[in-house]
Amino acid sequence: MQFNATSRSVQGSSASRRLRRAGRVPAIVYGADAAPLSIELDHNEIYHALRKEEFHSSILSMQLDGKSSQVLLRAVQWHPYKPQVLHVDFQRVAAGQALHTKVPLHFINAETSPAVKLSGAIITHVLTEIEVTCLPNDLPQFIEVDLGNIVAGASVHLSDIKAPKGVTFTVGGETVLATAVAKPGGAADEAEAPAEG
Repeated sequence: MQFNATSRSVQGSSASRRLRRAGRVPAIVYGADAAPLSIELDHNEIYHALRKEEFHSSILSMQLDGKSSQVLLRAVQWHPYKPQVLHVDFQRVAAGQALHTKVPLHFINAETSPAVKLSGAIITHVLTEIEVTCLPNDLPQFIEVDLGNIVAGASVHLSDIKAPKGVTFTVGGETVLATAVAKPGGAADEAEAPAEG
């Protein structure tokens, strides 16, 4: 994904307020052994980009003053109650430098699992993203977690899923990703009740 940015020469809170009134968002780009750079973004463009999952978990192409560079979204500051972006942080990405970032988890096949089909259990996603280390070219947009075999009362751990090629999980394999909790009075209980006749 790509987005447009412009260099910002004036800094400070009053300059930032003026920018926001003009429909712009102050932002900063840092990392890759270069000095932090103050930039500004178009509010509408960045607001809509931030609503897409891949903008949060992909290497982004920043078009700045006619040059393209690769960055990763690091932090977003939102207005407490208005749908307004106040500030954005990006990190420069260098091809040979390992990244430390979070990747979203996509849970699949929950509805066909024994936990749901046989026991009417409720599956709870304990985590929605996972920390990884990898080179920029190996960064996955998301990691799939197959819940097809989960049974009531069981959990899916990080050790149950395979890391994509070139990706290392930074948390232990015992980390719980999802659990299947049997509903009280669920299908299993009904099966044991004597048939009335």
